[in-house]
Amino acid sequence: MKHNLFKTLGWVAFLMTFFTCIGLTNANAQAKTYQIGTDVTYPPFEFANKHNQYVGIDIDIMNAIAKEEGFKVHIKPVGFNAAVQSVESGQLDGVIAGMTITPDRQAKFDFGTPYYKTGVIMAVGKNSNITSFKQLKGKRVALKTGTAAADYANSIKKKYGFKTVTFDDSDNMYQDVTTGNSVACFEDQPVMQYGIKQGLKLKIVTKPANTGWYGFAVKKGSHKSLITKFNAGLKKIRANGTYDKIVGKYLGSKTNQAVKGKTFTIGTDVTFPPFEFANKHNRYVGIDMDLIRSIANEQGFKVKIKPLGFNAAVQAVESGQIDGVIAGMSITNARKAQFTFSDPYFTSGVVMAVAKNSHVKKLSELRGKKVAVKTGTAGADYANSLKKKYGFTVVTFDDSNNMYQDVTTGNSAACFEDDPVMKYAIKQGAKLKIVTKPAESAPYGFAVKKGRNQALMSAFNNGLKDLKASGTYDNIKAKYLGTDKAKVAASESGNSSEDRSFLGLIKQNKGALLSGFSETMWLTVVSIFFATVFGVIVGLLGVVPGKFFNGLSSVLIYIFRGMPLLVLALFIYTGIPSLTGEKIPAFVAGVVTLTFNEGAYIAAFVKGGIQAVDPGQMEAARSLGLPFGKSMRKVILPQGIRIMIPSFINQFIITLKDTSILSIIGLLELTQTGKIIIARNLEGFKVWTIIALMYLIVITLLTWLSNWVQRRTNV
Repeated sequence: MKHNLFKTLGWVAFLMTFFTCIGLTNANAQAKTYQIGTDVTYPPFEFANKHNQYVGIDIDIMNAIAKEEGFKVHIKPVGFNAAVQSVESGQLDGVIAGMTITPDRQAKFDFGTPYYKTGVIMAVGKNSNITSFKQLKGKRVALKTGTAAADYANSIKKKYGFKTVTFDDSDNMYQDVTTGNSVACFEDQPVMQYGIKQGLKLKIVTKPANTGWYGFAVKKGSHKSLITKFNAGLKKIRANGTYDKIVGKYLGSKTNQAVKGKTFTIGTDVTFPPFEFANKHNRYVGIDMDLIRSIANEQGFKVKIKPLGFNAAVQAVESGQIDGVIAGMSITNARKAQFTFSDPYFTSGVVMAVAKNSHVKKLSELRGKKVAVKTGTAGADYANSLKKKYGFTVVTFDDSNNMYQDVTTGNSAACFEDDPVMKYAIKQGAKLKIVTKPAESAPYGFAVKKGRNQALMSAFNNGLKDLKASGTYDNIKAKYLGTDKAKVAASESGNSSEDRSFLGLIKQNKGALLSGFSETMWLTVVSIFFATVFGVIVGLLGVVPGKFFNGLSSVLIYIFRGMPLLVLALFIYTGIPSLTGEKIPAFVAGVVTLTFNEGAYIAAFVKGGIQAVDPGQMEAARSLGLPFGKSMRKVILPQGIRIMIPSFINQFIITLKDTSILSIIGLLELTQTGKIIIARNLEGFKVWTIIALMYLIVITLLTWLSNWVQRRTNV
């Protein structure tokens, strides 16, 4: 009996110990709770709602991150200064309280990924006449202790001659202004906007200054795992939309509603690396491209990039065909008369480059020589301003590669180019060297037509400020140029690993070449069809009885055959939209251009082919009682067509070649594709040889077809 009792007690003890261990394990496995300090009154980031629960952007973000990462937080609203001191002393694990990240604070705290961008503004009473800092001289300004706004105000008070008074919370600061004790207060923009929205009798009178970012902080060297969790959670809630919902809940949507969800067509240059160029995957990249895409993503709109070439892009904006242009475009007074420019996003200087083996080292050695420039660039403006002084002549090219080639072949003694562009080209293999220091510095800007797309311009400027504040802007520059602020990313062009042989270039660019060839053939076939219809009608009008129709035919043939194809293309693509305000798609403009131009030539040989038939044939048919129309269909046209067939096929060949001119309006046909590939690898000779062979193969096949048709028709 005792034996059974001891045995039973042993089992009970064992089970109790076992379950106790499990209980302890479960307790340890429970989510860890962190003590997080925050401010008492800093709406919309932290404040008590009507149920006395602490809510706000900071509180909701912290709770959302904790939920995503599987930990718990205990929010302690102790006030900003007390929260900061408690973290320093180890009483709290972290602080989230609209705390601006500054170098001084980074010396004492480790910050998580910045979660909100802000700027300091000045607010005054609703009925105040104060609108600028200059009007504060001799007056008192209210501040809240420990804020970025207080730091900013203190940094300028000596300059503008005002005095400051400091409060521990925002409410008392606001009250000091509304009662007239202070004439103004300095506050973070979103906080002030929220306060005014809630009924605060103040108004904002300055633009945001001293832009900075809020960050979650822990004591330096402690709680690294908490910072890691915060960063991971913030990334998740940004990706799944929770972050935007939280911000929108208190402030409304961050993006400009006028551009949100819209797609804008943005023109750019074809060959201006490292600002815009096609990478080895035939995707347009570069500083300009990454910048506009990042801003679009930041501001909630989309962009469609059109590599038109600089001049064509500028003209397309003027005509309303596209919404804006970003193409390393220097901001000048002349351009400001026609375009609205963004805040400058890059400042460059012009350098002079010569062939590697050249002895030219300075401007004075250019006398009597020829200098190459690219149209529309700051380099071209600079060269033209110096040519009279130094006695050189200027030759202009539409793209950088041809300009470089003109120097390396010895046709020109030097070229003028923007410093980063020239350095990038040399890095990619251009056989040139820079011999002067950067001069004539000019800022680059994004441009829209004056008086149009102002919402897009506002969104660009706001997005640019955000990218600069968050460090994304510096990362983009470092990716293509390399800076001390970030590691240089691997070259987008991938030139170091490319096979530069003919077969290697074909293999690497076969997708782009086939796409360009397809566009060329499709453009040719569609255009020759409509050109044939147009040409036959106009040609027949030239042979029917009646002076009016004969005259109309002659005028149409004279106009469209006499007008240069390039001029006609630009007139249709940019000129007509300027008058009508209606956009014309590039492909449609290209087809219309070729239809009129090639159709005029077809009309001429249709007219000539019919007139080449012996007039006696028509007279004989009419004498037999056949009407004019039937005589034309049954007697004249069958003979005339036999005469016209070789000319028709020849015109098909001419149309195929003429498509290359349409690259001026941005059509990605075979020639434009070649320019894009060369902009990346600078292998002009090899790429143009490949493209020339592609044209020759097609033209040879068409020539054989022409000869075969001639033999079959016994012409």
